[in-house]
Amino acid sequence: MTDALVSGLPLEELSADIRPQDDLFRHVNGAWIDRTEIPDDKARWGSFHLIAEQAEKDVRAIIEESTDAEPGTETRKIGDLYTSFMDTERIAELGATPIAAQLSAVDGISSIPELMTTLGTLERDGVSGLFGLYVEPDPGNPQRYVPFIVQGGLSLPDESYYRLENFDETRREFRAHVERMLTLAGVANAATDADRIVALETELASHHWDNVRSRDAMATYNLRTWTQLLELAGLDLAPWLSALAPGKETAFDEVVVYQPSFIESLGALLVSERLDDWKAWLRFAVIRGAAPLLSDEFVTENFAFYGTQLTGVPTIRERWKRGVSLVEGSMGEAVGRVYVERHFPPAAKEAMDELVANLIEAYRRSIRSLEWMSPETRERALAKLDAFTPKIGYPTTWKDYSALEIDATDLVGNARRAHRVEHDRQLAKVGKPIDRDEWFMTPQTVNAYYNPLMNEIVFPAAILQYPFF
Repeated sequence: MTDALVSGLPLEELSADIRPQDDLFRHVNGAWIDRTEIPDDKARWGSFHLIAEQAEKDVRAIIEESTDAEPGTETRKIGDLYTSFMDTERIAELGATPIAAQLSAVDGISSIPELMTTLGTLERDGVSGLFGLYVEPDPGNPQRYVPFIVQGGLSLPDESYYRLENFDETRREFRAHVERMLTLAGVANAATDADRIVALETELASHHWDNVRSRDAMATYNLRTWTQLLELAGLDLAPWLSALAPGKETAFDEVVVYQPSFIESLGALLVSERLDDWKAWLRFAVIRGAAPLLSDEFVTENFAFYGTQLTGVPTIRERWKRGVSLVEGSMGEAVGRVYVERHFPPAAKEAMDELVANLIEAYRRSIRSLEWMSPETRERALAKLDAFTPKIGYPTTWKDYSALEIDATDLVGNARRAHRVEHDRQLAKVGKPIDRDEWFMTPQTVNAYYNPLMNEIVFPAAILQYPFF
């Protein structure tokens, strides 16, 4: 007599009071929902978050140990970056000083070309500007990289927040928040500037595509030469480009413009008569971008609006968690290399490699036996399957952080330099062969993704644990 197989399902969790045919969701999940509360620093909670919490604690241990590493090493950079975030005494002492030079640069703008130059400089340092910018394989020719230019310039999540009546209160709170932030930074005429900012962003939002249209892969694929982009914008973008991509301007010889009509609208807005509006808007962009890294009054005000007002989260995360996030965002793969050594044994990778290989073989057999699929389609499907690339656990090639300078006493400067290094790294990809070893998540990320342009599926190490693996 053989032993009965034990189900992997926690049968004791199933509700005896709710029949599955009446409410399957509550039958399966009701007991857990009834006894579980969402933590005050979270907007949602579930299995992903439980695993992510443990991964975060594991990463914290790695980072805190790095503070004692040999000076000058990559490991010590991790520790010094974290130290700069946790040094609350120095951060409080500095107040708004770390952004004083950027605000002074904005104050000194006297023309639209100077505005565009300053925009480019600040965007390279991590300040959100008029455009979102990233580099990816060209959907029309996936064997090459191109820059993508996306509509930007808004401080609220999307254009609907400036348009719909149900966001009236949010808009009022936003305007009040802007004035308070400007006041904290010592900006004169904060009330007037707040009015200018809200009015200008409302105009920008009126030219934004909505979320539905922006998800249309055909409508958003608009390959343009640099000359065509200038004609579309109706203004000189050369000062912006020179500051944004010094020495790498040719990377923009061809670009994909996501929302051409937004670019087209800028010519009528970027005029000398509106210069004071733009300067006010850029001041706030500087303050908003740095707020989580400044003294407590900036952090509190920033979270009160963007954390509580917009997402309903009542309590900000503990400081160490925010420090870990900063390090993850700036030097994630350096941390990931240590995480893999400690928390992802070779046996786990081997088991997952075998599982995925079996799935691919099962898929291959299924395709071969499909009667409804034509021979030509079947061959193309099998060819795509043969080209399919699973990535398990961690990258084979790690990012190099040798160009990143970290100072344990300069938090805001560290964040700027980290953004600049990554910005320049991305632009340097243009003109080079596609890097098929690149990962877009770190090993310690509790998530996974499929990349259609690369035909690859990626499982970071941290998600390969119970209850997902």
